[in-house]
Amino acid sequence: MTEPRPPRSTRLESRAFILLLIAVTIGFGWILVPFFGAVFWGVVMAILFAPVYRRLVPKLGGRRTPAALVTLALILVIVIIPTVMITGALVREAATVYARTQSGELNFPLYFAQVYDALPTWVTSLLDRAGLGNLAELQAKLTASLQQIGQFVGTQALAIGQNTLDLVVSFFVMLYLMFFLLRDGAALSRRIREAVPLNGAHKRELSQKFATVVRATVKGNVLVAIAQGALGGIAFAFLGIHAALLWAVLMAFLSLLPAVGAGLIWAPVAIYFLVTGAVAKGVILIAYGLLVIGLVDNVLRPVLVGKDTKMPDYVVLISTLGGMAIFGLNGFVIGPVIAAMFMAVWDLYIVERTAVPDEIEPKDVRKEGD
Repeated sequence: MTEPRPPRSTRLESRAFILLLIAVTIGFGWILVPFFGAVFWGVVMAILFAPVYRRLVPKLGGRRTPAALVTLALILVIVIIPTVMITGALVREAATVYARTQSGELNFPLYFAQVYDALPTWVTSLLDRAGLGNLAELQAKLTASLQQIGQFVGTQALAIGQNTLDLVVSFFVMLYLMFFLLRDGAALSRRIREAVPLNGAHKRELSQKFATVVRATVKGNVLVAIAQGALGGIAFAFLGIHAALLWAVLMAFLSLLPAVGAGLIWAPVAIYFLVTGAVAKGVILIAYGLLVIGLVDNVLRPVLVGKDTKMPDYVVLISTLGGMAIFGLNGFVIGPVIAAMFMAVWDLYIVERTAVPDEIEPKDVRKEGD
């Protein structure tokens, strides 16, 4: 017996309501675009510190507002204040390096020429065959690249200075949002799950996957990057390398990229030491880089991330680079999260698709038998 079809007016009203829902959702998202970074990091920090908040609630007599305020204070002390202090010191050190480069006190083309002159003949011949043997041309390209980097840093510093008010507003928006997400995040999460038109089991699995991947990306990748950058900065400071903090930040940044890592910074410096006669420093830096900096990833990442959420290195690399190309610095979290959700949704689809034929196969067999 066929079910009666709904009236045409009812179907039209349903479609109109769906269009209205999509329109107001896009409009709300458009309103949030100017504060995308603040909203994004507010959500990330709330997800990351939600376990701390849940532990504080019973200790504070079940009062959610004081627990959210204490958690927010912990975020300020542990994350935000140190980040602001390091950023300020980094900007000052980068400005100093740029000024010394402009004055000629730091002559990177000269350092490159020293390394090139110290290379064995067979290496220089390989460079000649690859079209990299023209030292003057390479120096010109290197100088131009350094000038572009310096101009970019100066432009960004100027933009930060001009947009101080926007940064302050975004900062307070982030704090305000973090407080309410910590206090009311569980109820908001349930409301969102109820609104999403998916199977209940799928919604639970995807929401758990999203929260787990965000925590894993921030705790694992960021903390590992901080550890590798800090260890590299300590080594550079011990060896008397100028602007150790700047190089430490660069190593931490590159440590976000698997299969690339901090070696892109410390390895060329070690090679420079070896070819310019500072053999002891070069050997120490290579041994330290391989045995200490290089092993941090293998030791810390399984503890902080866990095996359940670890994606293949090539997926992490591509999603991180792609995310940063599209979303800027926020992309190192957004990229892997999108990749993880992509893999999770396709896994659910494959499981669902393989399960359906098994369920309907007996009915098909009976129909064929009839």
